[in-house]
Amino acid sequence: MELSVINIGNSKGIRLSKTILEKYSISDKIELIFEKGYIILKPKAEPRKNWEKAFKKMHENGDDQLLMDDVFADENFEEWSK
Repeated sequence: MELSVINIGNSKGIRLSKTILEKYSISDKIELIFEKGYIILKPKAEPRKNWEKAFKKMHENGDDQLLMDDVFADENFEEWSK
């Protein structure tokens, strides 16, 4: 695919079509990689984005409780110490 380099203010850039943005899940940021004479554009994944807000909201709602006990009533720790 051939793209034109365009003026963007005092800089230059390329314009990616909506189809490409959707196909490669590109939203706000990309990673630019320089490798052996190539420039690679890679979608910037932020899998933990906004987790801090979500955890705070869970705590405020009381939803941050354990789903199961971390020690079972019938667990025998002596068995492991031998």
